[in-house]
Amino acid sequence: MQPTGDDIVHVSSFHLPGSKSVQRGPPNFTGTVFLDSVFPKQTQPNFHMSTVTFTPGSRSVWHSHTEGQILVVTAGSGWVQADGKPPKRLRVGDVCFNPPNVRHWHGADDDTLMTHTTVSFGTTDWFEPVSEEDYGAKTKQVVTSDQVAS
Repeated sequence: MQPTGDDIVHVSSFHLPGSKSVQRGPPNFTGTVFLDSVFPKQTQPNFHMSTVTFTPGSRSVWHSHTEGQILVVTAGSGWVQADGKPPKRLRVGDVCFNPPNVRHWHGADDDTLMTHTTVSFGTTDWFEPVSEEDYGAKTKQVVTSDQVAS
């Protein structure tokens, strides 16, 4: 059976970063972060879609998603790191999948912002902040998107 227009449950406008931003910080972020919800949890309880802009040096705390998360970088550059793995550089056009229940963090470079669209599935569990030492060590063991096959 082909889906029809009646099968569309919810349509939301995709707006530019900063147009309807909510500023975020502790406890879930270090630094200043702006979040623009596209599909808030209230409309779709099993996932959340948003555009997130990290100011230079800002980042999420360690966290995980019970059903995983997709990141699509749309501006700037930054980093993502799974617990126990080397950090991976993110650039415009990169798409990243964080598997279910894998602790990770993501955020901007030291000297530039990063904007990404995220689709987070299930619930998010928030943990401790990424230490300055861990954040500062990112360039010493970096894996670029060109080197990542998975």
